[in-house]
Amino acid sequence: MLLALYPHPSVNRRMIGSDHIRTEPETTVEEYTDIFGNRCARLQALRGSTALWSDCIVEDSGEPDEFNWNARQHEILDLPVETLPYLMASRYCESDELADRAWDLFGTTPPGWARVQAISNWVHNNVIFDYRFGRPTKTAVDVFREGTGVCRDFAHLFITFCRAMNFPARYASGYLGDIGVKAESAGDFCAWSEVYLEGRWYTFDPRNNSPRIGRILMVRGRDATDVAMMTTFGNYQLTHLKVWTDEVDGNSSESELVDALKNRPVAEALVLEESSGRLRM
Repeated sequence: MLLALYPHPSVNRRMIGSDHIRTEPETTVEEYTDIFGNRCARLQALRGSTALWSDCIVEDSGEPDEFNWNARQHEILDLPVETLPYLMASRYCESDELADRAWDLFGTTPPGWARVQAISNWVHNNVIFDYRFGRPTKTAVDVFREGTGVCRDFAHLFITFCRAMNFPARYASGYLGDIGVKAESAGDFCAWSEVYLEGRWYTFDPRNNSPRIGRILMVRGRDATDVAMMTTFGNYQLTHLKVWTDEVDGNSSESELVDALKNRPVAEALVLEESSGRLRM
């Protein structure tokens, strides 16, 4: 089993507790770095039930995602070579197939941030979110045709349109709590996107389509193929998934925060329907 469940190495923030993956029953967890710079793990699950978990407290600035309406789009010849793979079509992002539609939809928008924001607005307004519409084989073309999906589908369609418009765009996933917004459902990991503008990568989240507070990156890649949270090499059934991203009192002492980590929070679970294997609430 391969896991991509650690905070990303670029998350250089104060941490209380450990972000290491624990297993019940205990087994060896080997940590490694993949070709995209993500922290990953490899383990062999024993026959029977296995629980995987991790819990820690990460300090956040409290600032929302950075916004720069004046950020310019680069000419292809001026892009850093390391961004070029993120212009290409990939497993879930068929930018070659949707290129004509992308230019029809966004070709008259101003280049730069305004065009990327127009793409995010369109995806947000034209795709319906519901766990019932998620499936592991769903690509950006499917999302465009069906108009439905989960957060990774929003990200894939957004990335596809951006690449078709010559913006380097990559897939990202991690934790995103409900700081500053109303809690809507059980906790889950969140997928979003990053676009290269004006010499750096910026976060865009077409599912939520507004700057958010407390985003903690886990992984980056071309699309979800590169950064699946769990890859298995045998039969298994995922029965429970609990994700908690709770805001803690910033006035608490470190000893109080350490004590809080002794008990896992009570969190609503996302579980799987045995008949379909799809996540449901």
